[in-house]
Amino acid sequence: MSSLRSASPALAAALLFGASTPLAKLLVGEVPPLLLAGLLYLGSGLGLTVAMFARWVLMRAPDTGMAALHVPKAERIWLMGAILAGGVMGPALLMSGLSRSDAASASLLLNVEGVLTAVLAWLVFRENADKGVVAGMAAIALGGVLLSWQPGDARMSTGALLIVAACACWAVDNNLTRKVSTNDAMLIACLKGLVAGVCNTALAFATGSHVPSLPTLGAAMVVGFVGYGLSLVLFVLALRGLGTARTGAYFAVAPLFGVIISLVLWPEIPGTLFWLAALLMALGVWLHVRERHEHTHVHEPLTHAHRHRHDAHHHHEHAAEWDGSEPHSHVHTHTAQEHSHTHYPDVHHRHIHPH
Repeated sequence: MSSLRSASPALAAALLFGASTPLAKLLVGEVPPLLLAGLLYLGSGLGLTVAMFARWVLMRAPDTGMAALHVPKAERIWLMGAILAGGVMGPALLMSGLSRSDAASASLLLNVEGVLTAVLAWLVFRENADKGVVAGMAAIALGGVLLSWQPGDARMSTGALLIVAACACWAVDNNLTRKVSTNDAMLIACLKGLVAGVCNTALAFATGSHVPSLPTLGAAMVVGFVGYGLSLVLFVLALRGLGTARTGAYFAVAPLFGVIISLVLWPEIPGTLFWLAALLMALGVWLHVRERHEHTHVHEPLTHAHRHRHDAHHHHEHAAEWDGSEPHSHVHTHTAQEHSHTHYPDVHHRHIHPH
């Protein structure tokens, strides 16, 4: 298993999302914040809808066809919870908090999302937490604090509490999305984008916003498709392979990518805090990439569907005729198995650790 290859979807998701921040900043003066959030999410959902249709037309593969675009009934409650927490409640709480807080304090508080995501994953959903992973998360979180730190009033005002509540909603969203991460990543991201987009846009219009000019509307949609849509697809893939806490830690470097892109768009010499933050985040990523978690573990019998190759965890027969192509997707059953190897808390390693 290549640690860097396993981490690449999460880091790519962070890069795309980080890039969306300075690009969206170019539109802030023309579009109210809540409407902009809605348009970004709509661009994500509509763009992924087109992408899924194009994939179906071009590939004509059984595991990417329209018939495969569904979520099992038992998992829909997790997806609905993720959409409600992250797509509806989170943005509404954030916008309410921003209206009562200064930008510097808000930026600082948004770093709470990564920490809460990891804490929920470790304490509630029982992901394993090695010392190196915890240290890496702490380094990345501290780097985020330094990156957004500006001297000012740090009191926990009503606005600050609302922003922390928004971060808690997104932490719940991240952990619940992991529950459905074996399903088509584009479908999951598309549904979240459409629901969040409709809710935020409707709320913006209800509070007096108006439709922006066509060029601004198009630009917001494109930024949303790349920075929110494609980024979320990669995030779901990372959840599938890394688990929630590790994916959240890698994704927490998004602000660093955003600052770097901002420095390209608006050139200036970065200050000392930027270099300290970059060093801490690089240290955190290194601590995660070097992780070697290995022990004897038992796989309980499991039936699910996802894209896979016939590796050590996929020794199964095919009910229908198979042409030998890999990776492929179909419903398959894992029998009980006990072995030892290096692994992450991915879809096949969600076992409880006794210590």
